[in-house]
Amino acid sequence: MFRSNRTLLLQINVMVMKKIIILALVNFAVLNATAQDAKEKVERACLDYIEGFYEGDTSKLIRCLNPSLYKFGYWQDKNTGKYAPDGNMTWRQALDYAKRVYEKKNFAKATAPKKVEVLDIMNTIAAAKVTAWWGVDYVLLAKQNDKWMIDQVIWEGPLKN
Repeated sequence: MFRSNRTLLLQINVMVMKKIIILALVNFAVLNATAQDAKEKVERACLDYIEGFYEGDTSKLIRCLNPSLYKFGYWQDKNTGKYAPDGNMTWRQALDYAKRVYEKKNFAKATAPKKVEVLDIMNTIAAAKVTAWWGVDYVLLAKQNDKWMIDQVIWEGPLKN
């Protein structure tokens, strides 16, 4: 009798452990899929940003830029080598810039860099590094209504080859 109770307890423990392991694996898979989904959405917002400027596509910029956008950067003077502030860009100015690219057919070359590195993702904020023909941008995003939007950009150019 004692031996059969012990065997029964052992079988119950094994079943419980299997269930715990299965639940842990399912939980890990769900969390991993959620993190991957967030990363893909942040990458897509950053690609919309680059492609919006490269292609003169205002719909891509509207999709990824918060209307309260603040973009600020530094440009290196080719004669002195010193960096100086190059002004700021608002949401409206970004759209106007893209319109001019489209109207003048001044599109980026097919070989122009278009790289996105997601640096960090939290619940409602994310950071990414974007490399484009003009230089490097550090992009801060916020999740609004389940959509990642670019709030702030600080950049430096020109891009070093």
